[in-house]
Amino acid sequence: MAKSSSSKQNSTIDPYKFLKIKLNLNGSLTRNYVVPTVPPSSDPKDSQPALSRDITLNAAAKTSIRLFIPNPPPSSSTTKLPLILYFHGGGFILYHPSSLIFHHSCSTFAAEIPAFVASVDYRLAPEHRLPAAYNDAVESLLWLKSQAQNPTQSDPWIRDHVDFSKCFIMGNSAGGNIAYFAALRALDLDLSPVKIEGLLLNSPFFSGARRTKSELHLINDHILPLPAGDLMWTLSLPKGADRDHVYCNPTISNAIYGEKIRRLSRTFVNGYGGDPLVDKQKELVKILEAHGVHVESYFCEDGYHAVEIFDRSKAQALVDYVKKFILSTVTPQSSM
Repeated sequence: MAKSSSSKQNSTIDPYKFLKIKLNLNGSLTRNYVVPTVPPSSDPKDSQPALSRDITLNAAAKTSIRLFIPNPPPSSSTTKLPLILYFHGGGFILYHPSSLIFHHSCSTFAAEIPAFVASVDYRLAPEHRLPAAYNDAVESLLWLKSQAQNPTQSDPWIRDHVDFSKCFIMGNSAGGNIAYFAALRALDLDLSPVKIEGLLLNSPFFSGARRTKSELHLINDHILPLPAGDLMWTLSLPKGADRDHVYCNPTISNAIYGEKIRRLSRTFVNGYGGDPLVDKQKELVKILEAHGVHVESYFCEDGYHAVEIFDRSKAQALVDYVKKFILSTVTPQSSM
């Protein structure tokens, strides 16, 4: 898929065909994925940058977490790794941690930072509308707390390799939205001994009832055209809600959460000038900065939404930015 720079004010794109989905009479979706899924592999003999395996988060909700550690794994006697709690993209309605594009991203983060990555398989809309994904995110945070509190009963990969004082919440696109609200909810939780050191948002998915200039300019974008984005919100927001709902519009979330935003950890925001969402992403950065949050933002003008999937140089730049942010946060120099 290639980026579109169309400035047409109307779109004839059928979002269901574009997203390759069908809405069934019972309210569920038939998803015709074009992105393949890959199984986890925990065999160090495999030629892969990171080892991975799946564990259950909530059997009743059918949620799980895919764990990633560098290959070969570090010795448990060496310095332990920071942890990234990761939420994949897909407009709240598509994909899983096993989807190739997100499995590959998490493997790369684990290998190159290096870090321990826990990618959450949260419930998808419209079968499970928001705040279901946020609730799953909170459950994953509480799961992490239980892992830290009970080392004799915790997963051996986590027990041997994770530094619970160096944890980060990260998300891509819709996952960036989930990460943001997970971080806000975490402020009301006692996660000790887990310490959330930072928030990483890559091309976070936000919008609003009033169209932004970037949305109108890129209305027929080949990655995220406006009709597709609108449909994702229609299928994921609570029934009857519009795009000025707190989950969608950062200005509304600012009005509701107010001073709580001030308590957020250091935040990294990555975006691209060719992304229809870029204006809302910049709006979020301004809100965070207005509340005194330490924000490191990078907006590359020649990129577009999900460019990391198609452009290796952009993918590597994102890894480098994330690595720099994490290492500067967890080292003593970050307090200078």
